[in-house]
Amino acid sequence: MSDSVDEATDHTPTGEWRLIREEARSGPMQMALDEIAAETAAAGGPRTVRVYQWEPGCLSLGYHQDPETVDWAACREQGIDVTRRQTGGGGIYHDTSGDISYSITAPAEEFPSDLLEAYHQLCEPVLDAFERMGVDANFVDSEAGALYTPACYLRALHPAHDIVAGGRKISGNAQYRRKDAVIQHGSLTYSVGADRHLSTFVDPPTDPETFSNRVTGVDEQADCSRADAVAALEAALAEWCGATEGSWTDAELKKARERVAERYGDAEWVRRDPSER
Repeated sequence: MSDSVDEATDHTPTGEWRLIREEARSGPMQMALDEIAAETAAAGGPRTVRVYQWEPGCLSLGYHQDPETVDWAACREQGIDVTRRQTGGGGIYHDTSGDISYSITAPAEEFPSDLLEAYHQLCEPVLDAFERMGVDANFVDSEAGALYTPACYLRALHPAHDIVAGGRKISGNAQYRRKDAVIQHGSLTYSVGADRHLSTFVDPPTDPETFSNRVTGVDEQADCSRADAVAALEAALAEWCGATEGSWTDAELKKARERVAERYGDAEWVRRDPSER
């Protein structure tokens, strides 16, 4: 494990990179923008590192997750959006204030094809951000058993992409690859909201205390405001790849809104049985 991390430290991203600072948008729009950023990079445009916020709070389902695991009525009553990610795994409730999300998109050939090596390179700025926040965090040393597989934060912990602090999960990261681009996105927990997180699932076989024993937040691990945590992540991402501050083009935003209508905000697509995907 340590050798892979050391190799990742030597990696220097190339090409033109832009940093898009934290923006609050709906979950479907955030997922569409990740996809559009990948298309931009693959077409010769800038690579993108960005930080984003989910407004309103949103449950993002893993690409192959069974929709029957979602408590749709509870989500509707609480005003929680539901969308679906292109990455696998279980569902994640992204609280507007309790979650800080990021993504990195670049042409596929610029990063290793080996998944473990790619994760360690792309998570390098995430670990740097935690250090800037004063959080002692690193990849989990060994796998930990699953507590409830429909919920991403209660699935088995994996040394490739799960980051822990004080023995509890503080960040989950996932990748998906197109033929021409790689996209990594992830969540950093700022504050744990166990009750609300669990309420989005049907009969999770655990309780808020058990959830909190598995998951921790920045606010428990360091004296760091959410604004400072966001700034630390933005700075770490920008310095990692030499990005300059940028923004979406009108054309990208237009394509993202179209992608929301076609997929991420379309109830039929989000609720489709995984066997039909």
